[in-house]
Amino acid sequence: MMKKWAIAGILYVTVVILGFQAYDTWIAKDKSTAAQTDSHGDNMEMGGNKNNQEVSGGHQKGETGSHQGEDNGGGHAHENTSGNHDGSEVNTFVKIDKSNIKIYLKDKAGNPIDELEVNHEKELHLIIVEEQLQKYYHVHPARIGKGEFTIENILPDGFYKAFIDIKPKNFAYKVEPVPFIVGNPNAAIHGHELVPDTNFSKMVDGETVTLNVSSFKSGEPVTLSFDLDQTNLTPYLGAMGHVVILDEYGKEFLHVHPSNENEPIFETSFDKPGIYKIWAEFKQNGTVRAFPFVIEIKE
Repeated sequence: MMKKWAIAGILYVTVVILGFQAYDTWIAKDKSTAAQTDSHGDNMEMGGNKNNQEVSGGHQKGETGSHQGEDNGGGHAHENTSGNHDGSEVNTFVKIDKSNIKIYLKDKAGNPIDELEVNHEKELHLIIVEEQLQKYYHVHPARIGKGEFTIENILPDGFYKAFIDIKPKNFAYKVEPVPFIVGNPNAAIHGHELVPDTNFSKMVDGETVTLNVSSFKSGEPVTLSFDLDQTNLTPYLGAMGHVVILDEYGKEFLHVHPSNENEPIFETSFDKPGIYKIWAEFKQNGTVRAFPFVIEIKE
């Protein structure tokens, strides 16, 4: 009788062991496969959201290092770093898609900033330059809501920087570059080096403009005057011309207006030595043209 009970016990233990082995082999394997499938699904969803990440000062919220745009021309939302520098109280955002460029203005709490002073006939001047500072656009987005502006996206694929020139009421603000990407540009286009001009006469569409610089020294007043045919020169945005200046790194921004109402003479200064790109805009015979110059400022 004891022998029968012993044999029965051995058989029971054997069945239990085989049962656990079967569980490990089939059931646990199925759960592992399901878990891998769910994980892959989450990663795909996260990947889809990368194109809507926000960038602040070159750092993304969430995954880092991703600058891939969608085939439709981007989908990135980029935040201006000006909210963190020099006491600026305004955060600016640029969002790109295939059809539009959208601008958002917000305070530190995320509320829209809507009260802007009109500056040279516009509430917002949007200056866009290609990263190598070879392409230049001065446009004026239309207001579509509180602190929201939009304009058609006509930019070819490339790496760009936006400069949002505004005068908010009751808020301190400093213009800072907002980097963004359009489409899927070739990364090899990075690294263009500006070379100072030796000839300060430029021709665009048959019109010639010559730049005269009173001083090439940093830290002192500088007058920029332009020789051009003034018989066909008419005011543009309330002035006889506009000058936009960027340093060679595309960080320091200056938007200069004429020192008087009748002549294309501009007064400014350069705080630091370095190479600067100047775009001088004039309206001649009803057409606005930007004349590019590169100068070197020394100590």
